[in-house]
Amino acid sequence: MASSLQNVLQVVADALLYPDIIALLLFMLLAVWQIGDFVAELFTERRKLKADVPDLLTQISGRGKTEVIETMDGSGLLARHKRVLHRIFDPEHQSRTARLALAERVLASEEKYYSKSTVVTDLVAKLGPMAGLLGTLIPLGPGIIALSNGDTATLADSLGVAFNTTIAGVASSSVCYVISHIRKRWYSDYMVTLETLTESIMEEVCLNEK
Repeated sequence: MASSLQNVLQVVADALLYPDIIALLLFMLLAVWQIGDFVAELFTERRKLKADVPDLLTQISGRGKTEVIETMDGSGLLARHKRVLHRIFDPEHQSRTARLALAERVLASEEKYYSKSTVVTDLVAKLGPMAGLLGTLIPLGPGIIALSNGDTATLADSLGVAFNTTIAGVASSSVCYVISHIRKRWYSDYMVTLETLTESIMEEVCLNEK
């Protein structure tokens, strides 16, 4: 009975090896893709962010909505941030309550957008080591059996698969973890900037509309 159960487990483990290798190859491809996407974001968006938020707050102080929006458009904010501010403050004849509700909705959408941007890297960072460990342990069983039979060739093949899967899992996970960490720091700063500007503009607009 015990021998039968062990055979079943061995069959299941062997069956998991190739899907695990395919998953690791996919994780490595995703890691390479995320590197390219990260570099593109760095040079096409992040480098263009040259807004001095305290200086912007000083510039919009005491100004009307039109002047405030023109100041935002001419600032070093990201294009996406400018579009967000336009969505909140472009509609005419809105009460403070309606505009505040719209601002909360738009900012929540932005936070959701930035959260989605790190889903892939977070997933690979968590699953990469697990898949690597699985790919390490599965070949060791046949390798140990081969060693007991003096079959060094099979042992060498098993160890090769074990080491390669470990490297693939750790490498893809490490890359994606670093990218996720940096992006989350960026996006947290973006959201703080948007919330600060939205609150300040809201006060200026409502003050000047009274």
